[in-house]
Amino acid sequence: MADATPPDPGTATETVTSADGTTIAVERTGSGPPLVLVYGNGDVHQFWDAGGVRSTFAERYTVYAIERRGRGQSGDGAEYELEREAEDAAAVVTAIDEPVMLLGHSGGALYSLEAALRTDNLHKLILYEPPLQVDDNELDIAEELAEIQTLVDRGENEQALVLFGRDIAGLPPDELDALRSAPTWQEMVDAAHTLPRELAAISEYKFEAARFADVTTPTLLLSGSESPPLYENATNAVNDALPNSRIATFEGEQHMAMHTAPDRFVDEVLTFIGEPN
Repeated sequence: MADATPPDPGTATETVTSADGTTIAVERTGSGPPLVLVYGNGDVHQFWDAGGVRSTFAERYTVYAIERRGRGQSGDGAEYELEREAEDAAAVVTAIDEPVMLLGHSGGALYSLEAALRTDNLHKLILYEPPLQVDDNELDIAEELAEIQTLVDRGENEQALVLFGRDIAGLPPDELDALRSAPTWQEMVDAAHTLPRELAAISEYKFEAARFADVTTPTLLLSGSESPPLYENATNAVNDALPNSRIATFEGEQHMAMHTAPDRFVDEVLTFIGEPN
């Protein structure tokens, strides 16, 4: 990775070139074994700062927080496909000179799962509720997607982001209100133009369990007991597909336990990382 000017002491912004030539920015902090973080749709890399999650990880690990394509200091490609996101995560993982622990949330969990097929440098994989369509849970978001696109075209990014959080991500009012009052809300609003393309790609994604039969990386699947059925079924499907995985459930939590129960989230991740392969 190429170092750039660090935004504050102890933190450095680095770059990696993805498979299609796009420059992906990564914010590095802490020291120790490498832990790469991939946030989901509608977010920015500061997503991991809520509840002190990133800073706590950085006490033990070198934390690499990816800024996904089309946001912040990362570049963008001429055409968008879900595979590019997976290639971005895989490029970051591969660029690190020792085996990596990869943690993805929501859409970031899907990109991380796909990245596991594209790199041999994974030590452990942690996935929190990838939005997969399995069983009878179809991601029927055509109407919402059209409305989000209209809002983005009008420059009404904040309304588009609220619609996404409420009607697609399924965030309850208190979690949505917490996001809107977060210091990173404006950065999220600025990045909302990427939502239509990302959501369209996810809605078209077909999960094929057989593709992951050889992914033997130890994997922790995280889930909230109160999350919508789509997430629960997706988590179970991935667990069935992977030969070396287990599920940990946050009782009483939903899709954002890293924000609503950060201590429990961190403890679960650290326990898994500390387990032998």
